[in-house]
Amino acid sequence: MRRTDPEGSGTGTNAPATVPGDPNTRSGGPAVQQGGPALRDGVGAGASGGAAGGHGASGTVAAGHDPAGRSGNPPGVSRPGAAGHGPVRYGPHFPGDGLPVLSELAAVLAAAAGRPHGEPAGGAPALLEAASGYWDRRGLTTDPGHLAAAPGAGALLLALTAALGGDVMVPRPCAAWWAPYARLLGRPVFHVPTSAESGGVPDPYALLETVRRVRAEGGDPRLLVLSVADDPTGTVAPPELLHETVEAAAGEGLHLVSDETWRDTLHDPHATVVLSPAEMLPDRVTVLTDLAGALLPPAWPAAVARFPASAAGNGLHTRVLDVLTALGARVAAPVAAAAGYALGEPEPVTTRRAAAVRLHARVAAAVHAAVVSAGATARPPQAGRHLYADLGPLRDALAAEGVGDAQELEDFLTARLGVPAPGGHRFGDDLPALRVRLATGPLLDGGTDERRAECLQSPDPLEVPHVQRALTGLKTVFDGLRDAQRWEPPR
Repeated sequence: MRRTDPEGSGTGTNAPATVPGDPNTRSGGPAVQQGGPALRDGVGAGASGGAAGGHGASGTVAAGHDPAGRSGNPPGVSRPGAAGHGPVRYGPHFPGDGLPVLSELAAVLAAAAGRPHGEPAGGAPALLEAASGYWDRRGLTTDPGHLAAAPGAGALLLALTAALGGDVMVPRPCAAWWAPYARLLGRPVFHVPTSAESGGVPDPYALLETVRRVRAEGGDPRLLVLSVADDPTGTVAPPELLHETVEAAAGEGLHLVSDETWRDTLHDPHATVVLSPAEMLPDRVTVLTDLAGALLPPAWPAAVARFPASAAGNGLHTRVLDVLTALGARVAAPVAAAAGYALGEPEPVTTRRAAAVRLHARVAAAVHAAVVSAGATARPPQAGRHLYADLGPLRDALAAEGVGDAQELEDFLTARLGVPAPGGHRFGDDLPALRVRLATGPLLDGGTDERRAECLQSPDPLEVPHVQRALTGLKTVFDGLRDAQRWEPPR
């Protein structure tokens, strides 16, 4: 039976033709397209970190070419420089904070560097006890026996996907590292549109339509991955939308993985309500948090998963531990010590976290203002260290620069801004859509710890010289596109 890609309006666009060697090809059926319309020239996504533990990026598979990055262009047509775009390893890294490592964290890690014994798969009792307290303080009472730790959220998502089986549902766009783990296991990934107000959580009606169509065509959807505080959009899903989507997923028998990596980075915590799906559907939700979001440097990979306190949850926990053991996915002992300290949320950690969130909120607001004043569109960022912009209104100006799709936009902005600017195709969006994730961390990184610390210490971080230069350069690029488009902002 012919499978369809559920993306977009839900009209059932035919999936791409079977690709030899594509792990997403079902026996007897065509390849399942991850990420919507075809990506050309092997455009994929990348990863930082270890094989099992680091953050990766979009595993989108193009119509007419395979995951190895072989060209999907028509015969005789080539694209210069395409070889560096296709393999997964060339995609976007996890958004760093651009700040120096907290000295107290560094001291804990250094003190544990001489430990002769490694951590067990799933984490040692001290780390799991600290994680239990972390979730208890957020209203999710958690026994350490329902937790598992790994070197990065990627290892946990891989293990969860392997343990649950079936097809995977994700929002469009979604975090760039979600899809590759399903593809690695040969599992089809279906992208479901999000609502206009936020990213990270699929529209409930689109989710129902997608799940039912996939099943009607022989698929087996079992897992929905979502994020209440989203990468790449930097938005937070409203509780009412989240509730409707969780109800829809429960009605279809899906297990939910809630990636809550960015929940502690709300730009305005007094005005933004963030809820976990585990509060609404405790028996069907596994919560995943990567400590690089708010507690540890991205170079110290550590993440924790919270499983349902039920017989099914216990079985899933056991299977995930088996997968982590088989992968050798253990948190390094010094990193585990630092993670346990950070999860305890002592005053130095909470003070730094609050200061970093305020700083990134200021910079993200400035970037958003520059983008919108140039005529592009973007939802106001509410969390994290990034925002997601649509430069479609500037298409004519970009065309004059040789930019006609998201990969070309990525190349253009990365070169002009001097910092990574991954295109929307990395996050499962359509290649022709001129969308891009803009991160705030690179704008703060002055190249030395002294300059990075200056951003935290300054009463007006936007006036710190290297930050001001970076923001001025960004505004200049976007204003130039606006002027070339001959569009005047409303007065």
